[in-house]
Amino acid sequence: MEQNKKLKILFLTQYCPPEVGAPQNRIFEFAKGLKRLGHEVTILTALPSYPKGQIFEGYRDKKLVIEEMDGIRIVRTNIYATKSKDFMKRLRNYFSFTLSSVFQGAKHIEDQDVVITESPPLFLGWSGYKIAKKKHAKFVFNISDLWPESAVKLGVLHNKLLIKMSTWLEEKSYKRAALVTGQTKGIVNNIVERGFSEDKVKLITNGVDTSLFSRNNRDEKYREEIGVGDKFAVCYAGIHGLAQGLEVVIKAAELLKEEKEIQFMFYGDGPEKNMLMDMVKEKGLSNVTFMPVQMKKDMPRVIGSMDATVVPLKKLDLFKGALPSKMFEALASELPIILAVEGEAANLINEAKAGIVVEPENEREIAEAVMKLYKDKELTRELGRNGRKYVEENYSREIIVKRLESYLLKIM
Repeated sequence: MEQNKKLKILFLTQYCPPEVGAPQNRIFEFAKGLKRLGHEVTILTALPSYPKGQIFEGYRDKKLVIEEMDGIRIVRTNIYATKSKDFMKRLRNYFSFTLSSVFQGAKHIEDQDVVITESPPLFLGWSGYKIAKKKHAKFVFNISDLWPESAVKLGVLHNKLLIKMSTWLEEKSYKRAALVTGQTKGIVNNIVERGFSEDKVKLITNGVDTSLFSRNNRDEKYREEIGVGDKFAVCYAGIHGLAQGLEVVIKAAELLKEEKEIQFMFYGDGPEKNMLMDMVKEKGLSNVTFMPVQMKKDMPRVIGSMDATVVPLKKLDLFKGALPSKMFEALASELPIILAVEGEAANLINEAKAGIVVEPENEREIAEAVMKLYKDKELTRELGRNGRKYVEENYSREIIVKRLESYLLKIM
């Protein structure tokens, strides 16, 4: 197909700004990038409720909202919002948008060339295929997390019938898709090893806008406002969930509680946040500060104003194929990364020479890495410079969007 062909592209995703988070940012940046390349882009999504579990102010008591953000048409449909960790309520949350997107949202979408469907939630594989058929479009399935495998290994999915049905839907979605994109090599390899063609399964990684995130965003006034001042600020910015196992960072902070010039900053929200805050209170730690979810536009300043970042995941084989998106924003901002993740992410940080890789769920190694960076300012600067160079060469959002565009044109 000719390379100057302009496509009508629909993104189907449960998560979208004004919510903040990795999937929200990634999909919206892809949408804006494809629009800059001349394509017509629409997003079909849910009324915003993540991660608080409440529909956002301005969207409440509405069944449907159609709006425009940064030139992207967004159609939002109903969702059952819940704060509960109860698995059945989580399923109700997923199924409500799975159904409303097809039976409510699709009415407001014209014919498309491509429907790019984000999983998880896996159930959108059914919605994406149905909408693609209705709109005479190619069905593209984007996998940012292998589900149900991750839910089983994290211990949140036990029902054998549901596991069997979910696995069936997962594989059916791969078969129906004209293109399957995976966010990491681990995801891509897993799908290919299950018998799906390498011609059909392609790697589309996370990336970062290197013009937006940089060390130039460091703001000393902001550091004073948040009580960091001249201290060595180590941040975690992202979802406070089960997968991250953030208790280990609290335990590392406890080991360093006598180091008055080191402060741990937590930015974000999630189901484990209250437990983490209680843990800090019980331990009487003054070197840990919890900050609320920040506006997306403020994150370059927030990240740029820190001295180092810690990126943990639980010690599970499942996460050996993970590439947490928060790594790329930190790399672009010249922050050295203390990475408590095995596998693909560890290989990246080692190759980039951009941080210190430690054993997952090992608070002592995290504490030692923090001390090493705190004491060696030149090492901190060198790791930061290396990270910036590496991400510019390999994970610029612009390069990744063009790669996605080439795959979409090919399937047409």
